[in-house]
Amino acid sequence: MDFLKNHVEALIFCSAQPIKDTEIQACLAEMFDTEVPLEHISNAITEVQEKFAADEFSIEVSKVGGGYLFYSKPAYQASIGILLKQQSKKRLSNSALETLSIIAYKQPIIKSEIEQIRGVNCDYTVQKLLEKELIEIKGKSDAVGRPLIYGTSKNFMEYFGINDLKELPTPKDFAQEENQIGEEGED
Repeated sequence: MDFLKNHVEALIFCSAQPIKDTEIQACLAEMFDTEVPLEHISNAITEVQEKFAADEFSIEVSKVGGGYLFYSKPAYQASIGILLKQQSKKRLSNSALETLSIIAYKQPIIKSEIEQIRGVNCDYTVQKLLEKELIEIKGKSDAVGRPLIYGTSKNFMEYFGINDLKELPTPKDFAQEENQIGEEGED
């Protein structure tokens, strides 16, 4: 069974995007010219996850975006943060984050609606988000001029480490109790 675990580990490692168990199954079926049961693949994924859970490894296998990817462990966040700070050219600007937030929460949405919410032109920002593949064109609206409809992509899920849009924070997650008037229990 170790050979299966090693193949699963290699496939997860080499995948640039979250790889689903069914995709692993298809690769293995072609490799071995036989069908490998999903249960065996699931067990192999669990074994790989358990292996990398050990303290001797700085990475772990996480389920994200409906598949599996290697990620660094939180204990190494500081050193990775320094690297990311040095590579800050790749970070999203405030305007990109604002636009991406609007798209994530209001999707499907057209550019004029984004601009109405933000109050500024969003051509450049939307283009940059498309280039980074964080959003995608979902179709065309039936409105006058048939404007493009935007929504988040699978890369968005991966970038923010979530599996589903339902995992996005809600306004109540941002409530700040220090901004409330009166004391607790006071009516």
